[in-house]
Amino acid sequence: MKDQTKDSASALFPGNQRVLVVEDEPDIAALIAYQLTREGFRVETVANGTDALGAVSREIPDLVVLDRMLPSLSGDEVLRELKGEAATRTIPVLVLTARREQQDRIEGLELGADDYLTKPFSPRELVLRVKAILRRAHEPAIDSGGQLLRAGPVSVDVNSHQVLFEGEELSLTPTEFRLLQSLLERKGRTQSRQQLLEKAWGVESHVSDRIHTRTVDMHIRRLRAKLGRVGDWIETVRGFGYRLRVPEEEI
Repeated sequence: MKDQTKDSASALFPGNQRVLVVEDEPDIAALIAYQLTREGFRVETVANGTDALGAVSREIPDLVVLDRMLPSLSGDEVLRELKGEAATRTIPVLVLTARREQQDRIEGLELGADDYLTKPFSPRELVLRVKAILRRAHEPAIDSGGQLLRAGPVSVDVNSHQVLFEGEELSLTPTEFRLLQSLLERKGRTQSRQQLLEKAWGVESHVSDRIHTRTVDMHIRRLRAKLGRVGDWIETVRGFGYRLRVPEEEI
């Protein structure tokens, strides 16, 4: 796949943001395209996984709306392909699924999706989620005074969006980066799942209550796995949320 750099202006003006909709049901694809076009996005629709990868190869989109159940190549396989390529692994992906079982939702998030929406869905909710995902992926990072954030062998350069683990660069998605940043900025302090949606995800409070907090749990699981032994420092506060507690010997 071609590595194409996205113009930073696309983060500011919806008309410059391209959304690829991968949906094999024509009525649903047309509805999504209509709603997003009304909001000023450039929208391309394809009906199968093979065409989706071809579209991404021609021009890397700002976001992909991806149905899991597709002909020729499933949505899960498309997601694996996107997350397995250096040029495309940071593309935000909103998964659509008719599967309502919790395990099915977990599987999609574990493959690298940034969020999921179950069918049938509210078109307005889809637009809100797309905007929220793009906002947290493209807006400037939370002000940290230009300082590096550190926790043991992990260091985060907020300005360059670079994460080092024991001196080696760690590849995180934009969502994982913002989640780690939020945890580091508030080391030792418990944050609720709702707070993380609002702070790390960059969504407003009136939007965050529409996004399932299970999304936070799935991203925490993936972040822990990437952080190795440091992942255990992200503690679950049962019934509430998470906190990052750094062992005294690592401070």
